[in-house]
Amino acid sequence: MTPTKEELIQFVLHECRLLDDCEYEQWLDLFLEDGMYWMPLDYQTEEEKLTTSLFYEDKLLLDTRIRRYAGDRTFSQQPKSRCQHMLQTPTVDSIDEIKNEYKLYTPFQYVEYRLGETQTFSGWMRHTLSVLDDKLKIKQKRIDLINSDAAHRSIQLFI
Repeated sequence: MTPTKEELIQFVLHECRLLDDCEYEQWLDLFLEDGMYWMPLDYQTEEEKLTTSLFYEDKLLLDTRIRRYAGDRTFSQQPKSRCQHMLQTPTVDSIDEIKNEYKLYTPFQYVEYRLGETQTFSGWMRHTLSVLDDKLKIKQKRIDLINSDAAHRSIQLFI
């Protein structure tokens, strides 16, 4: 399968819709087994492992967070947080069929709400996708916040 640009764009939109709809297990299924969710502290860095990050999570850690969030004993999430992604149309930056890598760039605003408090974040999402068993999968989702180096309250959900 070689995805079209439209299929790549629709994948990113669908991924964020799953998060907005609290469909976290379906969202996690979009990741490759070695897929990464990364939010670096420095939006200009290319170094993943030797730099400070707000999040640098593999699929196992994402699964742990999802299970904790869904649990009845997660009192910090009673009531549960809610979120909404507002996306600019994703741009396909590169298609490399030989490496099986498809890169997209998506400016966004993200709103998270819980107990009368609203947090808003703005930045850019960079998806690196691959095809596995004729399905698009997330190899890496990188989130660069405009104010990544600012002090933040706890980000409860996934941007």
